[in-house]
Amino acid sequence: MSHQSVNAPVPLAGHGAGAGAGGVVPNGQHTGRSAGASVLATFWVLLLSWAIAAGNTGLAYVTVGMDFIPISAGVVLCLVFVIALRLLHDAWWIAVLSTVPALFVLVGSVQYAPEAALDRRGVRETVTITADSAEGTTSENHQFTLAGPNGELDETLEYRGTNPGYEVGDRIEILRDPEGTVPLEDAADVDPEARLDGLVMGVAAWTGMTLLAGRRGHVLRRRGKHEPLLERA
Repeated sequence: MSHQSVNAPVPLAGHGAGAGAGGVVPNGQHTGRSAGASVLATFWVLLLSWAIAAGNTGLAYVTVGMDFIPISAGVVLCLVFVIALRLLHDAWWIAVLSTVPALFVLVGSVQYAPEAALDRRGVRETVTITADSAEGTTSENHQFTLAGPNGELDETLEYRGTNPGYEVGDRIEILRDPEGTVPLEDAADVDPEARLDGLVMGVAAWTGMTLLAGRRGHVLRRRGKHEPLLERA
């Protein structure tokens, strides 16, 4: 009686037909995407984050004075980045956290251009607040009438909120665009460097989150572990 079947060598883990496919590890889990594919995906999401910040800032420059355009575009683009980060990570928690630096990116990219324009070419002028359109009403849309050395200004200082911090009779310093493209602003509120710093900090946070999401997502897919929609950290 032959003993060949008893003495036949047992294939080692990692060899044979299953290993040749490169799809199964000893514990039976799938390796998922290769490291190269994960690195490439991470790189593309990084490019997306930088492109969103640069692109929306550029859009704010060419549409200066029409803030609703970069605001609308920025909100949509930030949502696109959140979705891309979720797909890269294969989980939601980093994507949800990315909405915090998204606010810095949105505010910085929208406000940097008009404030830089006012800072560069704006006319500085001391004015007196002579009237408030919302005085005696419940409206939160304040339009302050201003009077300068040469009389009442055609433009008003606008503020939307419940506590503008201005009263009739106050003297303030404003920056006014001689070209009339950018609405005038309280000079104390014009700080393009702070807007740029906020934008850079937002992009830096996005960059770190993207690298983390790429690493964690690669590990999860390698293990064949797909976490639920709202998974735990």
